[in-house]
Amino acid sequence: EELARDNAEVRSLTHAAMEGRITLEDVYARRLELVRPSRADVARIGARYVETLLPHAPALVAALHALAKRVVIVSGGLLPAVLVVARALRIPEELVHAVDLRFDASGAYAGFEQESPLARAGGKITVLAALRRTDERLAFVGDGATDLEAAPRADRFVAFAGVERREDVLRGARVRCLEPDFRALVPLLVSPEERARLSATGAHESLLHLPRLPQPPTA
Repeated sequence: EELARDNAEVRSLTHAAMEGRITLEDVYARRLELVRPSRADVARIGARYVETLLPHAPALVAALHALAKRVVIVSGGLLPAVLVVARALRIPEELVHAVDLRFDASGAYAGFEQESPLARAGGKITVLAALRRTDERLAFVGDGATDLEAAPRADRFVAFAGVERREDVLRGARVRCLEPDFRALVPLLVSPEERARLSATGAHESLLHLPRLPQPPTA
């Protein structure tokens, strides 16, 4: 939508796909053909992503890394822009999954990675299945219909409504986070024992002292 500016068709297609009313593959190529983003456009969007990160996003990633947890981005967004966010959050490039673009020598749009599973419905299921390791539990945070679709592949799915509140996604999830602050994810992703370990280091106090942290659900 940011790339499309005031293009009502792109806005409509995006909302319909995120809400699950039409499949992602029905809109992905169409939106990009309407917008045809250049290399410079995508770089600008990456910078905008970083500027508008919710509070405590870098701190949460740093805390998860301190607990030796893998932090992976799985997105239907455009890979060059998503990589800008990953670098800001210190997430290794090899742990970023999104849809790559092609540009010509002048930097103009020349197509997208049509074979990417993340450009079609069910793609996040494929990616999460490939990411899962037998010796670890998988938590997955998302806010769209394709995230909810992939939720069964995770040990815990957290429906995040801090940016967009999609009622169908919230209704379909057992665990929900409604706060527009990544600190609110701490008790949903970190056990009490792990929180104690973070507290002992003294390096993550901004994450651990939120007056109104939601409590994780009972089993």
